[in-house]
Amino acid sequence: MPQAKTDNPQPTTENRQPTTDNQVLVKVENLSKKFCKDLKTSLWYGVKDLASGLSGNRNDRELRPKEFWAVKDISFELRRGECLGLIGHNGAGKSTLLKILNGLINPDAGKVTIKGRVGALIELGAGFNPILSGRENIYNNGAILGFTRKEIDQKVEEIIDFAEIREFIDMPVQNYSSGMRVRLGFAVAAQMEPDVLIIDEVLAVGDLGFILKCFKQIDTILPKTAIVFVSHAMPMVSRICNEIILMDKGEAVFQGDDVGKAIDLYYNRFANIEQNVIFNDGSVTLERIELLSLKNDVNGIPQIQWLEDLILFIDLEINSLEEVPGFHITIADKEQRPIALIEPNKKAMDIRIENSKIKLTIKHCNVQLSKGTYFINLTIAKLGTKEPLLRINNALSFQIVYERETWPPFLLNSSFENTEN
Repeated sequence: MPQAKTDNPQPTTENRQPTTDNQVLVKVENLSKKFCKDLKTSLWYGVKDLASGLSGNRNDRELRPKEFWAVKDISFELRRGECLGLIGHNGAGKSTLLKILNGLINPDAGKVTIKGRVGALIELGAGFNPILSGRENIYNNGAILGFTRKEIDQKVEEIIDFAEIREFIDMPVQNYSSGMRVRLGFAVAAQMEPDVLIIDEVLAVGDLGFILKCFKQIDTILPKTAIVFVSHAMPMVSRICNEIILMDKGEAVFQGDDVGKAIDLYYNRFANIEQNVIFNDGSVTLERIELLSLKNDVNGIPQIQWLEDLILFIDLEINSLEEVPGFHITIADKEQRPIALIEPNKKAMDIRIENSKIKLTIKHCNVQLSKGTYFINLTIAKLGTKEPLLRINNALSFQIVYERETWPPFLLNSSFENTEN
């Protein structure tokens, strides 16, 4: 691994530099940052670092007792028109990396070079003076980005209109709701059209209508901007990112332009979710549920090839029912959202209770779910009603196997043909 450039570890921003369409706007070279788990020890290390820094004997790439890497050896380049997604579980180092990019903290090793104006949404309300009005904060933020008052005057009405808070724009920001702060923060960052835009999870606070509006604005400014986007909402990441880094314990465990593959790796951490019994009145007991006719079973997760048949076997013990119940079986995606309902056919009316048992085989031919992990949720109710007898989420998980990495939950088998007219 090449040695980090530690001669100037503090991030540098080159404002007012002429930029070209394919120019690298963000360059990160072997970036590392360590923290100490103990405050007293951290203060002592700070004193020692100050002394060793004066003598030139400091070693920035060695961990001392109680220290850990929050970010370790991260490198990437980001050009105009590109959007880099940073994903990973809480504590993976994403927010630390963003704070280094934004100049809020200094790295211990490595180098960051950013060209042009930088807009950042890294914390809810960050960059706002709470006692100033929304309008005054627009001018403050614009000045920080390097815009003149005349330039801000030309943008201020567009910002207020985008944020949809004109009625409250002259009220102190400390009285804003979290949604209003997100609206104002994004409006300032996006309408000012910075060369580099950094977004950390804040869009999760906004309502759906505003989120869709934000994505439309991102689509508009992306050709002229480089974006670093952090979110736990994988649909958002898939929607706008063309580059991705999956972080774990401060390191990049996957990096590249295959966004779908990185998302699958992220979700694989949560594939073995245990069954969750939501309701059970004791009248029925689920003895067994499994997928049949499988060729592979990797890490305890059943696998089905794309376009193969999904065959589900259910074994129920009937404790106190006199009639056959109804079955409501749904398939949920990686986000635990129901995406498909298994519709019973006419033969379902012929199901019988035999020896206090119901053994049921359900077949869906040529499954066209895209590659990834899915979950089966099972609800058993009194026939013809919605009154539940047993409800289990994540009754079973399985994986669809296919060579292509795609994010949408369905990969529909279709034919493409030339048309004469």
